[in-house]
Amino acid sequence: MIGLDTNILARFLLADDVGQHDAARRLIDDAACSYWVPVTVVLELSWVLKGRGVPGPAAARAIADLALLPNMRMQSAEAIAVAARAAEDGFEFADALHLAMSRKVDQFLTFDRQLARRCRAGSHAFPATRVPD
Repeated sequence: MIGLDTNILARFLLADDVGQHDAARRLIDDAACSYWVPVTVVLELSWVLKGRGVPGPAAARAIADLALLPNMRMQSAEAIAVAARAAEDGFEFADALHLAMSRKVDQFLTFDRQLARRCRAGSHAFPATRVPD
């Protein structure tokens, strides 16, 4: 198994550097190889895509599609899938990933009032999220 860095996945998805995109595509298309993607790489990838102007739902779909590749193994794959679905519904991917990774806690505290409201109104199985007093 081979670990992948954010820049490999970003070049694969963005195709903003022809040479690096082609190299990343050859790597990822190689069915003889298995790839490991740490959850930290996925989080950074979401920020890179956002920084490059990819809308949140499209970035979430791209990450979810990467996870479906047969030779791709993502750390915390279930949480990434939950976060991607929530991001397609309007959550920030990073916030959704924090929440998905915290599903065993009783409460999730944040100063982000919008996130707390979205969690109360949402249909995702996130922990109770509130702003501390």
